[in-house]
Amino acid sequence: MGRIAGRFAPVEPRRRARAFVLGLLSGLRRKNCWTIAEQAGDATPDGMQHLLAAARWDASAVRDDVRAYVVEYLGSADAVLVVDETGDLKKGTRQCRRAAPVQVRRWGSWYRWTTLAMLALAFLTVTAAAEHARHPPPGDQIPLTRNEIAALFGTLIIEPARNARHRLRWSAWRRRHQHRAKTCHYQQQARQPPRPRPSRTARR
Repeated sequence: MGRIAGRFAPVEPRRRARAFVLGLLSGLRRKNCWTIAEQAGDATPDGMQHLLAAARWDASAVRDDVRAYVVEYLGSADAVLVVDETGDLKKGTRQCRRAAPVQVRRWGSWYRWTTLAMLALAFLTVTAAAEHARHPPPGDQIPLTRNEIAALFGTLIIEPARNARHRLRWSAWRRRHQHRAKTCHYQQQARQPPRPRPSRTARR
């Protein structure tokens, strides 16, 4: 994280980003702002959501730092570049017509999420390569994989908040949030005009 620290002008987003990346490296079965915030010991996911949606930090500069980090440790003249445009921001009228408005509004958050995920993956990949070079595995073991390194990192280094009080507080928060969402959904349904029933002639 020291390599990208300068991309976060305020201290708080820098701390949030560190906790976010640690959450991505952890053994959480599902990784989203809710689960990562709970893992980090936060009371609500507001801070993690703010990190992705509105906090002041340069995601493009972080992306460039991640690229430089990977090239520094894994660069090779024989390397092959594989390009995937699945997540690229589309330009032009033809592509834009296919994008839903909600996708356009949330692209910035998705881009920030992907940048931090690339940082976590780069860390695991570089660590695996360094481990293979420095400590070849015994003849009866395969080399350390990225998944195994992530498991060891989560078990030995990341210290998740596991006390019962913290877990129960998060359970109550989730149930309150789900109750509000359910109530809002039913209210929206109630405000919609009833659909006209088809006439007998139409049925025939």
